[in-house]
This record gives sequence, structure tokens and C-alpha cells, in this order.
Amino acid sequence: MTLDGFVARPDGRLDWMWLDAEADHAVYDKVIELAEQCEAILLGRKMTDEFIDHWENVYANMPESHEYVLARRMVEMRKIVFSRSQAVVNGKNVEVENGDFVAAVQKLKEQADKDLIVYGGAAFVSSLINANLIDEYYIFSNPVAIGSGLPIFTDTTRLKLIDSLAYKNGKMLNTFLPA
Repeated sequence: MTLDGFVARPDGRLDWMWLDAEADHAVYDKVIELAEQCEAILLGRKMTDEFIDHWENVYANMPESHEYVLARRMVEMRKIVFSRSQAVVNGKNVEVENGDFVAAVQKLKEQADKDLIVYGGAAFVSSLINANLIDEYYIFSNPVAIGSGLPIFTDTTRLKLIDSLAYKNGKMLNTFLPA
């Protein structure tokens, strides 16, 4: 998330997120650690194609990339895409959920042996927040402001800070619980 509260530019681009990718190894390590604690990724349809294409490309074609270990985890994890308009999404370990997202997420949470993780998109995450389906927030704050973009918080949302971790590159990981 940017300092001014956006998770993407208005057109969905994330070019600001990894501007200092070579300095982000500790951040990647934390993202991998969080992913290892989870059994599935929940995704909104709008960002899914780019997400899947990116990680499957890194995994298949870039074994020397600093993103490779994370790419392997992203590809191998079960991914559940929530869509009202698509019944099929191509990719490894991808399922599509077309029903009521609140009931589907509640059922997934009840059946899960490990945590579920949500990567986006912004509208999908906002829907989960507004339906009180997020149990814990891990928000990486990037030392950049982009002026306008896509927020995930669209209404007053009270959170309780339970942990904060600063990285040498200026990024922060703040962990919150719903207040």
C-alpha cells in the first residue's frame, strides 16, 4: 500500500511497488513466510490473469530470478478466483467460485486447516473488508505516494495494530486485527 492509501494506480498498475526490487529480499522473505502459513490464495477476477501470468512465467522461465522461490509458492498454492462473469480461469491450481462470495469465503474459512491469504484486487478486498471477512491484516506500506489510485478501505474501518516491522528500504509491515 502507498503512503497515501492506495494498493494500485487508477488503471491497476503496480509499477511503484517494487521500484527497489534488489533491496527487497527481506520483504520477499516475509511474503514467502506468510504464504507458507496459508493453504489457499483468494483472488478477485480483475487482477487474476496478470497475477497468474506473472508468477507462472517467473516459475517456468526465470529460475535465477530473486522472485523464483515466491513464484514457485504462488504457482503451487491452491487459488480460488471469485467471479460473477467467468466460469473458467486458466492457470495451475486455479478454481473459480461464482456463487455468493460471503457464503463461499465463510465455508472456506470453516474448512481450512491453515490460513487463507488475499492478494487482491482492490474491489474484491474492499468487499471482503465490508463483509467483515478479514481476520488479520498484513499491510506492507511502501515509502511512495502516487496521488490517486485504488483503495481497499472505502469506509471507516477501525483496526488494532499488533505488530510493526521496518525494513532497511523504508517499507513497513504493519499487522492489524479488526478493532
